[in-house]
Amino acid sequence: MEAMARMERPAAEQSEGRKELAAALFDLTQVQKAVTIQQISQEVSYSRSTISKFISGMYKGDEKEVERKLRQWYARYTGTEMEEPGEAPAARRGGEGPQFYGSRDAKAVLGVCQSCQEYGEMGIVTGRSGYGKTYALRRYARSPKTAYIECDTTMSPRDLLKELEQALGIPSRNGTNHDRVRGIVNYLTTNPGWLLIVDEADKLMSRYTYNKMEILRSIFDHCSREDGYSSCGIVVAGEPGLETQIETYLDRYANRTIFRAKLGGLSEAEVEEYLSGRAVEPGALAELKARALNKRTGCFRLLDRTLRNVRRVLEASGETSVSVKVLEQASAMMML
Repeated sequence: MEAMARMERPAAEQSEGRKELAAALFDLTQVQKAVTIQQISQEVSYSRSTISKFISGMYKGDEKEVERKLRQWYARYTGTEMEEPGEAPAARRGGEGPQFYGSRDAKAVLGVCQSCQEYGEMGIVTGRSGYGKTYALRRYARSPKTAYIECDTTMSPRDLLKELEQALGIPSRNGTNHDRVRGIVNYLTTNPGWLLIVDEADKLMSRYTYNKMEILRSIFDHCSREDGYSSCGIVVAGEPGLETQIETYLDRYANRTIFRAKLGGLSEAEVEEYLSGRAVEPGALAELKARALNKRTGCFRLLDRTLRNVRRVLEASGETSVSVKVLEQASAMMML
């Protein structure tokens, strides 16, 4: 659907060095939360929008000059020349993993959230269970003015409104659902810049009703400003079928959705990068790749769970490398 623009960095339009710089800035601003885009923009004398677009690969102006200033800023800020972002692989034991891995999917999720919050737009994130969408959404939810809720099939419209009120930190109101929507809208219009993240949104819909999703659309519409944008952004996330349900049954919601991240799981290169620096024997490496890449049963969650158990086995045995035997012992502790 044309209204749902995929939030992905156009690799073909960027040099490797430029992509490397954009990824490092993304890591500093969105993963580590060490500095804000606004702070960078003030120091390099470019607008916040320009820096944001450069990081996402969407800037169409004079990229060379922006890149030059950003490289100078990065060298001053970090005290080092441009390097590949991420955790140094040295001194990592076989089962040890980084706290947060900025995979292609994770960056897409964080990018959609950032864009929806910055521009006051609606976005959607879809992916199979285990691909890491909830982890990335919760990671972004640490940002200021971000309200995260997780839905379930038992939620009524009143439950949804209560969850939103609590996530925003405003008192729950008595009265009709209409009154409570007005209370949320009044708060968001007087405190602009919020992002509402609604995870497991597919559980708000059934074959009989879609009115809970209409509540979200109503909030977004009533927060609209004169310039056409909203004073708050909204990101909904769920299983792959969520997008189809919205396109089929919720036209008014679908045509307001601008940003999209459709998760595809880890690539082989990402699995190798994630495992780099660990002492993993060839046979164990092949099995770990299968657990991450199998399109039917594999996912990031299974790989991560396996590595956590591998770490426990290594700690108990005193070994330092992952062998097939260690992997078998770790798998015996799991329900696969």
